[in-house]
Amino acid sequence: MDQIFIFILGVVIGVVIVWYFARNSLGGANGKTLREEQQKNKEDYKKIILQGIEMQKSITNDAVQNLLGVSDATATRYLDELEKEGKIKQVGRTGQGVFYEKR
Repeated sequence: MDQIFIFILGVVIGVVIVWYFARNSLGGANGKTLREEQQKNKEDYKKIILQGIEMQKSITNDAVQNLLGVSDATATRYLDELEKEGKIKQVGRTGQGVFYEKR
């Protein structure tokens, strides 16, 4: 009976330790949640895209992929968000001739 109690106590302590470290590692050193960190990174990436447009006058989806090291879908999502925010506009409809410039 004592062995079962010690085993259960060990399991409970192990779960608490794992929960504590998982919570703190996902929260980061500054106490932000993983979702908050991701949102900050996305905003930083969108600023980099805007800086790229400032320097080159325009930017393509491929250039965003290379600049940020992200997938085609992620680059498209960032560009769409910037367009919806009214910060950039798309020139061209589809294909390789599409680029984005500042509004």
